[in-house]
Amino acid sequence: MTQTQDFGFGTQIRKSPYFDATVRWGATGFSVYNHMYIPRDFGDPVQNFWNLINDAILCDVAVERQVEITGPDAARFAQLLTPRDLSKMAVGQCKYVLITNAQGGILNDPIMLRLAENHFWISLADSDILLWAQGVAVHSGMDVTIREPDVSPLQLQGPKSGQVMRALFGDAIMDLRYYWLRQVELDGIPLIVSRTGWSSELGYELYLQDSSRGDELWEKIMAVGGPIGLKPGHTSSIRRIEGGMLSYHADADINTNPYELGLDRLVNLDTEVDFIGKAALRRIRDEGPARRQVGLVIEGEPLSGPNTTFWPVTLDGRTVGKVTSAIHSPRLGQNIALAMLVVDAAHLGASVQVQTRTGVMAATIVEQPFYDPKKSIAAA
Repeated sequence: MTQTQDFGFGTQIRKSPYFDATVRWGATGFSVYNHMYIPRDFGDPVQNFWNLINDAILCDVAVERQVEITGPDAARFAQLLTPRDLSKMAVGQCKYVLITNAQGGILNDPIMLRLAENHFWISLADSDILLWAQGVAVHSGMDVTIREPDVSPLQLQGPKSGQVMRALFGDAIMDLRYYWLRQVELDGIPLIVSRTGWSSELGYELYLQDSSRGDELWEKIMAVGGPIGLKPGHTSSIRRIEGGMLSYHADADINTNPYELGLDRLVNLDTEVDFIGKAALRRIRDEGPARRQVGLVIEGEPLSGPNTTFWPVTLDGRTVGKVTSAIHSPRLGQNIALAMLVVDAAHLGASVQVQTRTGVMAATIVEQPFYDPKKSIAAA
């Protein structure tokens, strides 16, 4: 495939600053995320997984659009959007947050970055939070500006990502801590670099602040990283399900609340801040959630790929929930899945049935994440 080949989604779907580079480097399939093309196929997804966990991969994630919040009331406004306590969030720090609506439903699960005292980015999963934030701002009475800046992230992930970063930026970059950021340049290319990523592996995100230099940045990273073992790649469904990482619209949506996902730690109700959804989340906490996310190990032959529909889960003949994400893990030698079940069926060790694309399969409810549950690899 050459960079001159056309894709059929139409002009309303944006291409990232790295689009042509990814095609040159072997991307053969794309999907749409935040109204943009995202590479989903660089060949064998299992090989992509091994490249990630043994070496390093470079992923175009420019689809992680940024919502920028600036102005005198930026910190107050950022707190209004999320139930996570931001009062101790330092300049230069990143936090995984939830954005909830008035009913306590999850609208997005982004990374928030604090670049300055009154300067925040929200690095989005797949939903239109720019419009939500601008709408909230209209009647907030706060002095803020909400916009989408010219920022396009790359993910450099895997055990050798640190070596690649050292080769690019020198030894000083090695003291960048997990979930912290730094402003850097690479041959004059303006970047924000953070120790974050959607892989559960050691990794970095490089936020390009000049889209005209996307092709140049990609090639510089691959030229330096290639001899170290860096490969072009795409976000790995295998690794993210192993790590219990959420995919918005699959494992969570507007009708999912934090307590169903076991994300109580991201909800702080013991504060005077009246963030959006506070009353609803207090009620859900007090009453207890009706559903709960669990892990499943599904018996049978290895799944040929991820599920593309929600698979019904049954217990004693009644439907008790759905599989939201499923995959075969070659490392674990198991079919693993994330599922949302009614609370009275969500018991560890219980046996259930899953209606897969090839028929009914037996499954067992297990703890998740399935691998490295304490995230010690990513935080190392």
